[in-house]
Amino acid sequence: MTTTAPGPAAPPVPPPPATAPGTPPKAAPSSLAPTGRGLWLRSRWFLLTAALVVLAAVVLAGFGQERRYPPLDPRSYDPSGSHAVIALLQREGLKVDITTTLPARAGAHDTLVVPEPDLLGPDQLRALAAAKHSRLVLLSPGPAALSALVPGVRPSDEDGGPPYARVRSTEAQCSLTEAVRAGSAHLGGLLYTTGSRGEGCYPRGHGYPLVAVPTGKDTEVVVLGSGDFLRNELVKKDGNASLALGLLGSRPDLTWLLPDYSAPLPDGGGHKTFTDYIPDGWRWAAYQLAVAALLAAFWRARRLGPVISENLPVVVRAAETTEGRARLYHRAKARGRAADALRRAAVHRLAPALGVPPGAGAPDPTALCAAIADRLPEQPAGDVRALLYGPPPTDDAALLRLADDLDALERQVRKP
Repeated sequence: MTTTAPGPAAPPVPPPPATAPGTPPKAAPSSLAPTGRGLWLRSRWFLLTAALVVLAAVVLAGFGQERRYPPLDPRSYDPSGSHAVIALLQREGLKVDITTTLPARAGAHDTLVVPEPDLLGPDQLRALAAAKHSRLVLLSPGPAALSALVPGVRPSDEDGGPPYARVRSTEAQCSLTEAVRAGSAHLGGLLYTTGSRGEGCYPRGHGYPLVAVPTGKDTEVVVLGSGDFLRNELVKKDGNASLALGLLGSRPDLTWLLPDYSAPLPDGGGHKTFTDYIPDGWRWAAYQLAVAALLAAFWRARRLGPVISENLPVVVRAAETTEGRARLYHRAKARGRAADALRRAAVHRLAPALGVPPGAGAPDPTALCAAIADRLPEQPAGDVRALLYGPPPTDDAALLRLADDLDALERQVRKP
């Protein structure tokens, strides 16, 4: 059996130094390096704001994917669309063609509907006039389209009549077969004259929102000031459906030309505002930035604790405040406002000294001037009124004289 010799003994650990009674323990050194918790506390509001902005952007982008159609679009089921009329025409057996380009040739028995014909260029208008469609229906045409397609018809304001009428239910009052069969309908919008060969229906003042003009043996042009009676929300009222079927369904083939709203107006016409040149994406970005700004303002405006009062670090003498305000008045050349302040202060000091009661926040000028005249017989009431309620001074010298005169008047009243 073997044994191991014991090694040298470990040195004794010295006891911690004793601290004197009443001495606070030494604080442990603290690290200035950022910690995960500190970073989270400082950045959580920024992260929340960023998350809300991203969420709002996703929601708005989702809403932006919805297909929107312009008014009177035959593909639209919205109240402002006209798909209900197309459905009625197809139910009657008509062949309906919706296109974005002018037909290459006109059929022997066809109807062409052209909304916003002013969006067509001069070459397109000439081609449309030369095509000789069996029935051409123009919705809200302007002078350029009228002169190219129906030269005899003009806007009614050129003859001194009203240019526009509100869309409402109106009686036909004409011999046009389609209008007589339909009876009252919702017509209005732009008003036109009939020309030498046209017939106007649904009269409104000195113009007509519907004018039918024969342009040949078997061709006709129908001018409508508004197509609101074709809308899905109005087609079922009065005789709107009957009028739509009569005007658009009298021929077996119907072609509806979709206007190109993105094309510029011919001849540089039309008045555009600044917002028309801003893309839609920038508008949505502006809305998102506004929401982010509101959230940031709400975050920075939160109160971290109760309101406490603190003593001012310095004491500002009243003379310095007065001199500062005087410099501001002098820089702004606000002699009238400075004179009003001097007169108002003098009036509020003189009224209690003379026993004139205040009324509606200020003493009565007549009573105050009379009291001053009684106290100072050598001061006429008119001079006192001009001094206290006169016009503003015209220059700095007059303002100084006014201040001196007010000071002298106050001293005389208090020590007559």
